[in-house]
Amino acid sequence: MGQEGLMQTRRRFLRNVAALLPAVAVEGRGAWALERVPLGVQLFTVRKEAERNLPRVLDQIHRIGYQEVETYPGVYTYTASALRHMIVDAGLRVPSGHFNYDDLGTRYEFATELGLEWMVCSMIPPAMWDSFAGFRAAAKQFNAWGKQAKEYGLRFAFHNHDYEFRPLPGQGVFSAGTGVTEKTGYDVLMQETDPELVFFEVDVYWVVQAGHDPVTLMRLLGPRLRLLHLKDRGAGASISYDMNQESAHFEPVGRGTLDWKAILAEGERLGVEHYFVEQDQTQGPAIDAVRESYRYLSRMV
Repeated sequence: MGQEGLMQTRRRFLRNVAALLPAVAVEGRGAWALERVPLGVQLFTVRKEAERNLPRVLDQIHRIGYQEVETYPGVYTYTASALRHMIVDAGLRVPSGHFNYDDLGTRYEFATELGLEWMVCSMIPPAMWDSFAGFRAAAKQFNAWGKQAKEYGLRFAFHNHDYEFRPLPGQGVFSAGTGVTEKTGYDVLMQETDPELVFFEVDVYWVVQAGHDPVTLMRLLGPRLRLLHLKDRGAGASISYDMNQESAHFEPVGRGTLDWKAILAEGERLGVEHYFVEQDQTQGPAIDAVRESYRYLSRMV
């Protein structure tokens, strides 16, 4: 075999190894991502870069050491097939995607073609935030979406912010360990959705931002908690229920105040399937924040 043939054989070998071992690190894979759970990035974190040059951003995410990404509506300008190919070509998996409340029910075929396992409702409309009736309507809709998603071989989950934890006046005392004296919208969503059809993606930052303990909430959800969003929170921040600028105390994982050992240990105990780093706003380049979060999490044991 000539030199050119040897080079072609070597290239084929390397491609086959890469396909079999997509988790091989370029920048340094650590114990948390490699040995415990697949670690991913919610692409909303790098939205500005992703909407300019998605293949480049996906390559950067893979080189940092991440194994998965979670999509969001800003990248659905691509066809599902084209988007899936870009993600797979970068050596990543895409088990979950966020969808808007107003069109999630029309996106099952897109989600299936993209190769998702999970369709996640990212939030409910603001007009529904302040009333018991609003959350009851959302719970009813979630049950319907969960049933329809199952028919497509998918699963449905809801992602929280802080508004769901505002006590709803006049709804009486709720004593299941949430630490509030009145029922919250999140309580409604837990109680009035089918546990076989509706699951939860807990964003631990927003739980703390609303004044609650994420580990307590994780235990309340139990097997219904299947996905986690990881981002940290600066010290001395006041709580909120409004998702406004006063709610923005975002930090890379490990730079803030959250108890990551307790959170990750509880996630492991509950068998959480996917962990996605997310940071709604960053002070510097978003990819640098994603890298810092990975470096911290990769040292967790």
